Amino acid sequence: MGANTSQVSDLSDNSSLKALVGKESISENDPFWNQLISFTFISPTSSGDSKLLEEAVIPLAKILIENNPRTGNFGALVRIFLGRTKELKISTECQDQLFIWQAHNALFMIRCLLKVFIREMSEGELRLQFSYHERVPGSCGETGSEDLLEELLSNLVHLIVDVPLLDITYSILFEAVTTLLVFFSYQLFHKDILRDGIVYQHMMKGRCLSLTSRLVKTLLYNFIRQEKCPPPATHIFEPKAEGGLLYGLASGVAIRLYSTIELISKQQMSLSWLLIYPVGVTAQSKLLNQLGSGLGDHISVCTEAGRSLCLCISLTSVTYTSSLEQPHIFQINFNSLYTALCEQQRSDQATLLLYTLLHQNANMRTYMLSRTDMDNLILPILEILYHVEERNSHHVYMALIILLILTEDDSFNRSIHEVILKNVSWYTERSLTEISLGSLLILVVIRTIQFNMTRTRDKYLHTNCLAALANMSAQFRCLHQYAAQRIISLFALLSKKHNKVLEQATQSLRGRQGDNTALPDYAQDLNVIEEVIRMMLEIINSCLCNSLHHNPNLVYALLYKRELFEQFRTHPSFQDIMQNLDTVIGFFSQRLEQAGSDLSVERVQEVIMKGAQALPKDRLKKFPELKFKYVEEDQPEDFFIPYVWSLVFNSGVGLRWSPHGIELFSMDSG
Repeated sequence: MGANTSQVSDLSDNSSLKALVGKESISENDPFWNQLISFTFISPTSSGDSKLLEEAVIPLAKILIENNPRTGNFGALVRIFLGRTKELKISTECQDQLFIWQAHNALFMIRCLLKVFIREMSEGELRLQFSYHERVPGSCGETGSEDLLEELLSNLVHLIVDVPLLDITYSILFEAVTTLLVFFSYQLFHKDILRDGIVYQHMMKGRCLSLTSRLVKTLLYNFIRQEKCPPPATHIFEPKAEGGLLYGLASGVAIRLYSTIELISKQQMSLSWLLIYPVGVTAQSKLLNQLGSGLGDHISVCTEAGRSLCLCISLTSVTYTSSLEQPHIFQINFNSLYTALCEQQRSDQATLLLYTLLHQNANMRTYMLSRTDMDNLILPILEILYHVEERNSHHVYMALIILLILTEDDSFNRSIHEVILKNVSWYTERSLTEISLGSLLILVVIRTIQFNMTRTRDKYLHTNCLAALANMSAQFRCLHQYAAQRIISLFALLSKKHNKVLEQATQSLRGRQGDNTALPDYAQDLNVIEEVIRMMLEIINSCLCNSLHHNPNLVYALLYKRELFEQFRTHPSFQDIMQNLDTVIGFFSQRLEQAGSDLSVERVQEVIMKGAQALPKDRLKKFPELKFKYVEEDQPEDFFIPYVWSLVFNSGVGLRWSPHGIELFSMDSG
């Protein structure tokens, strides 16, 4: 960074950088600036390289903080960048790679300095760093002191929405997104959610407001495109044929740049989407994106100021209005968006986006549920849950919420049992040569509950798992034998835990010889376990009452483990629902006894299938339909803001923050 600099170790001795942060003001018309931003330094992509860069930049930035009130050189650097970007679209059309590269370099320097500024000063003090350019003789002074910060933010958004994503613009567009993330990173150093910050006010109430819908459109479109890394040749500046400075990159630098872009391409769209979330939620301001109905496979989204957001892209169904009435309307193809979501679902960011669309957008949800290839979307989500021990808890939670939202729809619960899968490779506990998507979903969700009960003990996680199972239970169809066995094995695990807590309570009470004033609150533990047991009994009962003849494997598993249910027959919390299970167990047990002894598995299943047709439905007591609906917390940003920023913190390419001083989330969260 800085003229003729290609190594981090050279930064502290670079004469151009010394002049930038020094005590002398530099006019914006000075040739110095052209020299300063003509360098071949490659942006770091690894955490280690980012750390080395920041350690080299910090002392330079601190000197600039001290001298900038007198020199205004930081404001001058910003204005040099703004001047370059005014002609960036023309440069792109003319394939002026040198001009674009210089603009990128200027922005890269601004971003590196800003990152230190934000760590060292308040937003009010940061604004002053932009205002000092007014004091410099010869400054253009076209904007007021408070406008330069806003102009930079507006310019970055304009850059993202106006400059096409091409091979030669990939780096500068990535840098624009990264710089915006740095601006918003004040949130990292505050435990409470920021709602009145200067940066957010500029973004949500200033000149950026009119660009918000275009920004959303661009980022969604980029997510859909999933642009691959450009070839290295597009980033090599050809030397001048005659005279002048040579801006060509050495072959080794070009190869390294190619590796940089290749790595960036894997996360650029994710960072683009993450950009929207902290802007909208934290500012509690405007982004209401409305979905226009009647457009077939297209969404119409419009921005409406004055409405606070719950999520990054809040889509709600409204009657379609023409673009003349709603100037912010734009369209995105549903099919393309759905395909991109399916392909990227294994990432946290894509899962968050899918959740947003399903939760906030009724028409998008309807479109997804109408697809005949839902397995392309569901299988990656189930794989996330299957590898629960390898995923962060937030990602698992979001995947479960998506399943819960989907299972609110009865047509989904029916259709997933009609999709037959062959050889699910990632499911390694058993060989699943043929299983329905519905049975696989049940297997994975119950496995998640069992993992949670033995490891993390997250009440909300297993509550949402059980709610999804309950929503599906009336539509269980032809359950795979492993799925049926897993349902009963979960009940066995709950029964065992119930008995263990009872035993511990009894032993504790005996040990205190009647003095129960300090007796541990085993009653609370029992209540929790019994609530879960009750839910499991209701799920089994729902299946038996609504689709008994479709589920011989569940009846078989129920009979095989009938002794598990005996202890709950007289329990006051379960007596009513146990009547139905007793009826089913008694009915089929009698028919098996009548069929003779030493029956083969095939013969038992035959008896069960015939018995299912013969059991009168009126012998089973009717219970209310099991239906659960996902409802967000009153302040969802308390969950989403720390989660999103933890993703940026842990996976941002070329971005690294020291864990010291981070207040928004703990370092072991996620």
